[in-house]
Amino acid sequence: MTKFADIKGFVFDLDGVITDTSILHGTAWHQLADSLGVTWTKELGDGLKGISRMDSLEMILKAGHKENDYTQAQKEALAAQKNTNYVAEVDKMTPANILPGMKAFLDDLRAKGYQLSLASASKNAPRVLGKLGLTDYFPKIVDPASLKHGKPDPEIYTKGAELLNLDPAQCIGLEDAAAGVQAINGAGETSLGIGDATELGAADMVFADTSEVTLANIAKHLD
Repeated sequence: MTKFADIKGFVFDLDGVITDTSILHGTAWHQLADSLGVTWTKELGDGLKGISRMDSLEMILKAGHKENDYTQAQKEALAAQKNTNYVAEVDKMTPANILPGMKAFLDDLRAKGYQLSLASASKNAPRVLGKLGLTDYFPKIVDPASLKHGKPDPEIYTKGAELLNLDPAQCIGLEDAAAGVQAINGAGETSLGIGDATELGAADMVFADTSEVTLANIAKHLD
């Protein structure tokens, strides 16, 4: 297993690791459902998590028995409206939206000379980092448009290490989802999961929440 002294870089997922934008996606979809006259329920909101924008739209339309009411072009326009709603919510974010302990962890990493990159599938990631005041921490961001495969494929984490000019074995990847942990492991990096230990059982180490993620705690797992 990798030793702590061998680690030179950290490759971060964004949502669920640095901040939580899933709430903002839910708000944006809720706004769109309201505008279409579709009743919003908790079950509908939960069902949208982790699926694509167009598939999410189809679920909302079906919930309101409106799946046959729009052309493909109209559906694409509705999906674009959701993204507009989402960006408006992102623009309300502040550094207060950084998850507990994560700013201190990033400060410690930077002070000790570790290299950092961001491996998020979100095209809005640079905008989110800007609102959180973290742009300077992540000069290296994987461009989602350059990817051929999504998680659990390791491509995004492989590129995250390449951006740092590091061997994957010198990197720790941070994730809150099982598919992300699988991607980190596939890239040959040490995986750090944040969340439920059962769900993230494939990770090399798991912390219950972001406040537990410190260099000292990571070192205990690796040495």
